[in-house]
Amino acid sequence: MIINKLLLINFKSHSERSFEFSPQINCFVGNNGVGKTNVLDALHYLSVGKSFLGNSDLNNVKSDEDFFVIESEIQNDEKEDIIKILQPKASKKVIKKNDKSYDRLADHIGYLPSVMISPYDSNLISDSGESRRKFLDAMISQTDSSYLFDLIQYQKTIQQRNALLKYFAKNRTFDKDSLEIYDDPISNFGTRIFEKRKEFVEKLNPIVQHFYEIISGGKELVNVIYESHLLNDDFHNLLSQTIDKDRALTYTSKGTHKDDLLFEMNGNSIKKIGSQGQQKSFLISLKLAQINRIKELTGKSPILLLDDIFDKLDDTRVSQLIELVNKESFGQIFITDTHKERTENLVRRINEESRIFEIS
Repeated sequence: MIINKLLLINFKSHSERSFEFSPQINCFVGNNGVGKTNVLDALHYLSVGKSFLGNSDLNNVKSDEDFFVIESEIQNDEKEDIIKILQPKASKKVIKKNDKSYDRLADHIGYLPSVMISPYDSNLISDSGESRRKFLDAMISQTDSSYLFDLIQYQKTIQQRNALLKYFAKNRTFDKDSLEIYDDPISNFGTRIFEKRKEFVEKLNPIVQHFYEIISGGKELVNVIYESHLLNDDFHNLLSQTIDKDRALTYTSKGTHKDDLLFEMNGNSIKKIGSQGQQKSFLISLKLAQINRIKELTGKSPILLLDDIFDKLDDTRVSQLIELVNKESFGQIFITDTHKERTENLVRRINEESRIFEIS
């Protein structure tokens, strides 16, 4: 999958801007605040239909405008597809492939897989388990549409069970039979989610270790460990054992919606003992492993979005990273940087077909 062309209209800071890309490496250079990351965010939109920054769609419409458009020409094997995203302020977002609208966003997920490496990745280490669950779900959803379906249905059913628990508390009543109606669907959806997450992480971990060894020189051993209530119990048992606790809390306290990923270095939490450089190297290794798994499972090479990769990495490690992703044929690469000469010298040396776009 190669993005040949990109057109932005009223997207964030860009009134109208178009690009024709290299199939290899593309760089956006310019001062801070000129909209380099906004271009990467538009490419992220093409992949998963939303901002990687978590902004609402309406907040991405340029000030004083009524809509934004992201349109691209994508080389899909022997044919070209046109993907268009239209977000009017007055109505819902529309995503079209070759002028045909998707009925659901989920139907588009996986068409153009992508992986983003940015300074915001540090949140995966510092934040709560929710951010790591979302990261894991996003990885698997790009490779497995049935997983995404199970995830959506599971979340809906948990919300319904929680709403009933809150109703019981508010009205000072309780009906165990009504609550147990949700046990089977929660268990079925949740168990399938658990099994796929467990398998995915088991196969991801050695790839993370491989890339970390290359980037860091192999001085430390890192691990990605999947943590879940279901590792030691059956879902029906969990729901049965926690029914009194859930009633008191008015929400479902155990299940796959509480899963987490543990990031370790030499047997300890990387959050506690890892330097900024070590944490950055680990996160990059994690993302490269994500690319490897997506490619292995789908046969597609995800586009790689590298935002401000010089942050907390010296020039040598950045050079190693770019050479690695180029050599491994990870797919089309998009990079942002504030120093044109530094970026140009680096990528031209690695790949002569690279393109540099000055954003001002």
